[in-house]
Amino acid sequence: MIKTRQFALGTLAASVLLASQAGATEITDNEIRIGYLADMSGVYRDPIGPLGLDAIQMAIEDVGGSVAGADIVVFSADDRNSADVGSSVVREWIDERNVDMVTGLVASSVTLAAVRLLEEENRLGLVNGAVSSGVTNESCSPNHIHWVYDTWAMSNGTARAITQEGNPNWYLLSADYSFGHALESDVERVVLENGGTIVGKARHPFPSTDFSSFMLQAQASGADVIALNNAGGDTINAIATASEFGITQAGQILAGMVLFSTDIRSIGLEDAQGLQFTKAWFYDRDEESRAWAERFRERTGSMPTMVHAGLYSSTLHYLQAVDAIGTDEAQAVREQMAATPINDIFATGGYIREDGRMVHDMYLVEVKSPEEAVDEDDLFRLVRTIPAEEAFRPLSDSQCHLVNNGA
Repeated sequence: MIKTRQFALGTLAASVLLASQAGATEITDNEIRIGYLADMSGVYRDPIGPLGLDAIQMAIEDVGGSVAGADIVVFSADDRNSADVGSSVVREWIDERNVDMVTGLVASSVTLAAVRLLEEENRLGLVNGAVSSGVTNESCSPNHIHWVYDTWAMSNGTARAITQEGNPNWYLLSADYSFGHALESDVERVVLENGGTIVGKARHPFPSTDFSSFMLQAQASGADVIALNNAGGDTINAIATASEFGITQAGQILAGMVLFSTDIRSIGLEDAQGLQFTKAWFYDRDEESRAWAERFRERTGSMPTMVHAGLYSSTLHYLQAVDAIGTDEAQAVREQMAATPINDIFATGGYIREDGRMVHDMYLVEVKSPEEAVDEDDLFRLVRTIPAEEAFRPLSDSQCHLVNNGA
């Protein structure tokens, strides 16, 4: 049985999960120490936030509460979407708490700062929330793995499909920080590769509540498609503003590049119906996924997002690797994780490449109409499964220094 202990660590809110089993000689401190760093109070609170801790705890429970005879300890903290705050937390976790692995890692700026520290100290990072494809491209390292999605995969699935359906002219509205810039670049690449044209661009502050001027510019551009290169509350506010201005009613297409089930619930099926976008996971993927999602809902009162599923999957895979080799040394654990296929509620036949990208199928979905939905959780229709090898940036195009691509 797992016991929970609450305590304060500087500015951190931390939870500790302990299982009483005999010590393992190759586990430092006789504990597996995990740090969950995420946005707990800002724009990414609902799709990731505090409920991500429940997903991690479910993985711990599913391995029996301990691995290799060692206790499992979990710390959690709010990074406030600040690279400085995130770096300070990770540094304190490493120096004061000897954390073995950090997961969550949502805002790209926070993630890139954190993974640099993890590489310096030879700890492992499991990136689940951040979307920037640079995490395993120019910013790759031997000390982190990118699990759920990235801007290359999200843009490749959605922008390609919409452009090929005969909508060549695009307007790009992007969040003005590293994630938005990366997504903008990847969407532009896909549109141009598929014969489309970029007719205009704008970048909005992060976070932003007033999208009126941006949507008026996009509407006036005459673009077939307005790409929303943002996420969380920014995407919700942008779609709500577009609805107020009658943008989709007038024939322009809104393409959300990073959307969560929580976003669709906030927007409502009436306004969101017909939106097509790419997802890394959804709870109707198969019977196993649905059963796990129901467990999550019973525990939290909410259906999980794709990041919640990724947090469970990556934590489970990590703990199974530690258990298999009997050590928490970062490079040994990463090697074991890469040598073991991922077959669970998140992915079938997933695998970890040398650049740290976890490769798996992605899914192009469409939001159902209110009339089509059989209940409040019946949100999406599967349009197409995007095979793993098509979904992510090919290694031949990689700028990761860990990859030998003949360059």
